[in-house]
Amino acid sequence: MSSGAARASRPYTRGDEGPRMSNANVSASASLRSERDDAKGARSPQTDSKFSGTAHKRSASGNPRPTARAIEGRRYEERRVTERTYVSRIERVPPASPGKQQRQSGPTEKKVPELRRQKSAEWKQSDREQGSEPSAAGWMPEVTLLPHSSAPLASRVSIPPLASTVPQAPQPIPLIELSLEAQEAAMVEDLLFVFMGFEGQYIRFAKGYDPNEERDRLSGPTFKILPGLDPSLHDLTTSMLKMATYYAALEAFVDVQSRADFGLVNHALCASIRKFLQDYLIMIAQLETQFLTNDTFTVHVLNIHTISTSHLMLQLYSLAQELLKRNALLDDESEEEGDDSDDDYDKVIERLTDGGELLPGSMTAKKICKGGVVLGLVTKRLESMSGDPAARALLTSLLREASRPYMVMLNEWLHRGAINDPHSEFLVKEQKSIRRERLEQDYTDEYWERRYTIRDHDVPPQLEAVKDKVLLAGKYLNVVRECGGVDVSQVVTRVPTSFDDSRFLENVNNAYAHANESLMQLLLTTHALPARLRSMKHYFFLDPSDYFSYFLELGSSELRKPVKSVNTTKLQSLLDLVLRQPGSVVSLDPFKEDVKVEMNEITLIKSLQRVVNITGIEQGESLQPISNQTVEGDKNAVGFTSLQLDYAVPFPVSLVISRKTVWRYQALFRYLLSLRHLESQLSSTWQTQTRGISWAHKGPNQALEIWKRRAWTLRARMLVFVQQLLYFCTSEVIEPNWTRFMARLDTKEDGQDGTRPATRTVDELMQDHVDFLDTCLKECMLTNSKLLRIHSKLMQTCTIFAAYTNWLTRELERLDPDLSAENKPSTMTADQWKRFQAAKASSQRTAQNQDAAALVISPDDAEARVRNLADIIRKWEGNFSRHLQILLDALNHYAATETVVLLSLCARLSTANQGTEYAGLRTEDDTA
Repeated sequence: MSSGAARASRPYTRGDEGPRMSNANVSASASLRSERDDAKGARSPQTDSKFSGTAHKRSASGNPRPTARAIEGRRYEERRVTERTYVSRIERVPPASPGKQQRQSGPTEKKVPELRRQKSAEWKQSDREQGSEPSAAGWMPEVTLLPHSSAPLASRVSIPPLASTVPQAPQPIPLIELSLEAQEAAMVEDLLFVFMGFEGQYIRFAKGYDPNEERDRLSGPTFKILPGLDPSLHDLTTSMLKMATYYAALEAFVDVQSRADFGLVNHALCASIRKFLQDYLIMIAQLETQFLTNDTFTVHVLNIHTISTSHLMLQLYSLAQELLKRNALLDDESEEEGDDSDDDYDKVIERLTDGGELLPGSMTAKKICKGGVVLGLVTKRLESMSGDPAARALLTSLLREASRPYMVMLNEWLHRGAINDPHSEFLVKEQKSIRRERLEQDYTDEYWERRYTIRDHDVPPQLEAVKDKVLLAGKYLNVVRECGGVDVSQVVTRVPTSFDDSRFLENVNNAYAHANESLMQLLLTTHALPARLRSMKHYFFLDPSDYFSYFLELGSSELRKPVKSVNTTKLQSLLDLVLRQPGSVVSLDPFKEDVKVEMNEITLIKSLQRVVNITGIEQGESLQPISNQTVEGDKNAVGFTSLQLDYAVPFPVSLVISRKTVWRYQALFRYLLSLRHLESQLSSTWQTQTRGISWAHKGPNQALEIWKRRAWTLRARMLVFVQQLLYFCTSEVIEPNWTRFMARLDTKEDGQDGTRPATRTVDELMQDHVDFLDTCLKECMLTNSKLLRIHSKLMQTCTIFAAYTNWLTRELERLDPDLSAENKPSTMTADQWKRFQAAKASSQRTAQNQDAAALVISPDDAEARVRNLADIIRKWEGNFSRHLQILLDALNHYAATETVVLLSLCARLSTANQGTEYAGLRTEDDTA
């Protein structure tokens, strides 16, 4: 390749054209000398023409080539004669065609005046040009080194100037003046230059190609052949020029795609292409050797040697052009994606929300085709060219080499749980702003769901089917590594290094199984997840309710206050005292320190309706609270309605018991607490009505006695309603679902039935936990807005009735003539009368010093008050019965369409209406 390297520097300076033109003149002189020496032989003009025509090539392609020593001697002799002639006679010979010299039949003396005329004309022309264009004499291009770029292997040599920009460039002999064999020799020589990216004498870059423009270099140059070439050579030469276009474009592609921001996969792809181009240049050097030593080397032979290489270069060129269009370095993709990128504000906001950075070049950065996308393009082209053995072998080699850095990242993620992805090209994306340290105060699902996510558009086709396993395997090992539960620092050997390795899928499956087993062992054994779940069941589901009843009794005075006046610290101290009470079930709980008391000013019904009324939310997130929305609290809320528990969960148990699951526990707790509190109120009402003197005494007023029986019946129906609802929620909803959930949690690895996989995964465990809570919420009627409204009406009716019991008792005392008299009635014992007088005196002291005369009611006024009480109790009965019947109808409907377990509740609640009708429908007066 020494000759090719020497000629490769030819276009840099004008002075390089001199030796080439001198060689042509030397060949012409040798031709003239041969005519004189062989004149005696009377050689025919055809023979002379043939010989002179092949002088452009160092030897005729059809004649035997002399030995190397003879050639050197002849060249030395020719040069010596030429120098003597030029120096002594004209000092400089302008370029002349060998054909013209041979057509001159006169002696050498006749040529001298012609040469002198050419020299004189040249001097005159040179004088005019020096006067008009002084810059032409100073045109001295130099080779310079370009500045360092982010592509370390890119060429730093400045681009040589085009031949068209050289001033006063000597022109080669026109092709039309050369014979067919000379033209063929000239084409072979130029093609060898063009194949290496340089212009030849007769093959130049087409007009419009600028090597200083990156887009032109990436698209590849087009060439033009000077006119006069024989048609038999023109078509073949033109078809071979495509390979020169491919080479120049691939060389520019390698320089551009090797920049740092294109990622490791592109770098590996460019290294593989660069290796192919090196082999290509070696082939060109071998072809040049054949051209210099083989007499039978023609354009057709050159085409035969390069046709297979040209086909492979076409495959590389097509792949490179597709990648460049994806990267918006060519025009096709930039116009299509320009509008989308300018208005994509949602992605910008999402990137900022997720903790990303908004860089000035972020819009163009997202257009870079790298990582899995590059591997996908190579794979797609490999599939489409699978019928071509040569192309398949080439693309398979490219895919193998390009996937090596990707496999390094994949193995690092699968076997260590770490991401080493400086160019953001791996299929798993890491949000570094979400760290474990933040979970100690706010253990949310972000760490698990948003710290590591999949780049859906950057997944290679080879990993599409197992991308979830890849994500989970790394996430599991990441958690294990941060907790120090299992040693993951061991170097894993014998891992696949490319996508075409037969152990590729086996490696993913084995890593996933190992990571899952490690994390399951860490959760179930080291951090005692089942014990923590049982602890939460005790506290939030009031499983052993004795301790909590004691807590409510101790804190009743504080819990009756408005929610803003409640002393939470005092309640926390009372709860700690109750939990440490000897003999209690929870006193032995090792996690009782994690239970905290807090107040929620938003009522349970409002909190649930905020969730169930959300529209347009993604599937599986309908029960997630929205904490960023402000909701006005209930002004009448007290400590009993706002009390809720919180639970501190350490990492990594917080992955299973996350904030979303704790919110579900709190919703169920508040619902069960409201039922327990209402049951306690109605039980107190029962005690008042059973043991109270005013309720137990039988007076002479029959209307009042009927009113008391109706109040007893209504209180009993309400108590049955609340007790049946509480029993249903605890015994028929929570307990069976809890049993099934713990059975799945305790499933051993050796599956007993062959219908389901034996190995449980952490994600399945997390999903089972969420499903358990969601099922409990749904079957407890807390996820249906209609059932929530009806339930709220019934609970409100029962609460008001229980709260007005004391007022009803005072009204009863004032309306009963026996109780309002000063003397003891005959139907009451002395002890009962004494206790009644003491209670009456106490109620009078709390009546704000009311006038004693106001307590005396006339018989007419007493009758009107009895009728008023009857109307009040009738309204309560009608309100409760109507809403209860609406609830029963709704339960029947949803039991038939959604949740069949509600049918059991419907049967239980129907007992609260057995033997009764709507109070307002019994008579026409009531209806009116």
